[in-house]
Amino acid sequence: MAFITISGYPCSGKSTVAQKVKADLERRLQNTEYHGPSFRVIVASDESLSIPRSAYDDSRSEKPARGALFTAVQRHMNQDTILIVDAPNYIKGFRYQMYCAARESKLRVCTLYTVATPDVCRSRNEARPESERYAPETLQNMIARYEEPSSMVRWDSPLFTITWTDETLPMDQIWDAVTHGNVKPPNAGTQAVVKAPTSALQALEQTTTAMVSAITAQQATLDGMGGKVTLQLPNSEVKVQVMLPSRVVTLPELQRMKRQFVTVHKKAITLGTTEKGVVNWSEESIARKFATYLEENIRP
Repeated sequence: MAFITISGYPCSGKSTVAQKVKADLERRLQNTEYHGPSFRVIVASDESLSIPRSAYDDSRSEKPARGALFTAVQRHMNQDTILIVDAPNYIKGFRYQMYCAARESKLRVCTLYTVATPDVCRSRNEARPESERYAPETLQNMIARYEEPSSMVRWDSPLFTITWTDETLPMDQIWDAVTHGNVKPPNAGTQAVVKAPTSALQALEQTTTAMVSAITAQQATLDGMGGKVTLQLPNSEVKVQVMLPSRVVTLPELQRMKRQFVTVHKKAITLGTTEKGVVNWSEESIARKFATYLEENIRP
């Protein structure tokens, strides 16, 4: 249903904001004045996944930590859940990756940016129990590498900025974003490629060969006269119309056209295609495509 990303410096108040947002959303969903569908509100965080602060000490340990978080995020993305991601989320590429996954799941999205000064973050980090602290050099490194969200980019918008001094959250606007915001279609680049059936290559070869045979047989009855003719494919119920020129199209010509057509379409079969709802590898569809190809490429 919706996906909320919380981003900010370490110790900037992300977890506090996440819990406040969760509590407020649950309250609104349980309100007697709310008549919409019921939703679960889930917080996915480093704590819920037992990811230690030390995972951010170096890139070697941080990469699998982000991978574990992303896997958990994907697992919880569905139409009956409002998912809040409480993690550093300080790299814009990772926020974009989660945004694309949310679009694939047809979820509404928004980003909460928790703002605190580096000094406030350091002070809060020092006040934590030792097991919950970031190493000072790790904290400084994450602050230095932080890539600030921007309302100008689609994966961070709509963006709500919350400072460490704010006592209240813009919950009306957040509620509106997660319940009435636009649901963007999946990114074309992330959509699964539609593969041709295993019999497609055989059907391509057999159908085009049958077409060549049918045209050769039909021309024998035309005495060089062209025009639109209806071909009955050998050993098949498929009939297809093709416009022939006012001359005899020789067998070598037809064979050459067949090879060109097959070569072009073999690539689509082996690599797949993203033409949703258009790809059809049936005998009739191949015959019609080949007829169109011949009409466009045979010289008069």
